[in-house]
Amino acid sequence: MDYYQAVVIDYLRADRAIFLNTECCIQLEDKENPDDCDPHWYCDAVALDFRNTMIFLCEISFAEKLESMAKRLRAWTDNWQNIRQALERDSKVSSLKGWELRPWLFVPKETIPLLLKRLDKMKGSDGHLVFRPRITPLECTQPWLYRSWNHRDEDTNKPDSIPVAMRF
Repeated sequence: MDYYQAVVIDYLRADRAIFLNTECCIQLEDKENPDDCDPHWYCDAVALDFRNTMIFLCEISFAEKLESMAKRLRAWTDNWQNIRQALERDSKVSSLKGWELRPWLFVPKETIPLLLKRLDKMKGSDGHLVFRPRITPLECTQPWLYRSWNHRDEDTNKPDSIPVAMRF
């Protein structure tokens, strides 16, 4: 785990309605060893948001070009339905039917325009993404910007470059 992952994990944990599984393995095939099957991913965190009835696949990057994140999002785009099924099977989220599954992306503020361009290239023929990502600038996760005992990911401090639908 790199430094910023720990900062974001603390940020997420400070919201008492969110429960986390960090470094969660998501494997599409039902095999005992994920290294024996592809595709599989170690998601930085899977967050269950009980306030908003959402399951978030949290990915954190401070890379300048976001290449690894874009590669993962492309793979998730190709396998989105199977990812939900894998989570239901392995993480037992089948009791959360009706909950929306979304990526929650944490990136530096200055890389958000690049992230939006990369997401735009992942749209299907209908002009839509298969998922609705949520974007939070890493700068908003600094511990002095929120109450550590009870906070919510508010729309404050998020740049206007993030479309409203991707703020919450």
